[in-house]
Amino acid sequence: MLIGISKLISPELLKVLSEMGHSDEIVIADGNFPAASHAERLIRADGHDVPALLDAILQLFPLDQYVEKPAALMQVVPGDTVETPIWEKYRFIIEQRTGLSEPFEQVERFAFYERAKQAYAVIATGESALYANLILKKGVI
Repeated sequence: MLIGISKLISPELLKVLSEMGHSDEIVIADGNFPAASHAERLIRADGHDVPALLDAILQLFPLDQYVEKPAALMQVVPGDTVETPIWEKYRFIIEQRTGLSEPFEQVERFAFYERAKQAYAVIATGESALYANLILKKGVI
């Protein structure tokens, strides 16, 4: 155990966050995301939800200040009537931790999958909300 680090951050996740360099990306994936087949490095966090992990990560991890949108969401598929209230939770957490009020780009579903394959790591969560996948681009410390 360490002082000041959330119990949601496993030793494996702490190692990955530390290894990542400026502009590397990490995916925080919901429970429906094909994490195992898309991850170069897979971190299991099945019992956790995305908002809690996002908040814990942003206590250790700056977002990239040199890009316009340092976070990406999977765009709702056209014609899908799913609501995405979880995005407002993400916006609130990111604004509280970083001051950014409009941090998101929306990425088409299959483009999101391809980007996830290039990410430094994918965190597989137990998040049940739909379209709850999130990509974060690491900044300079």
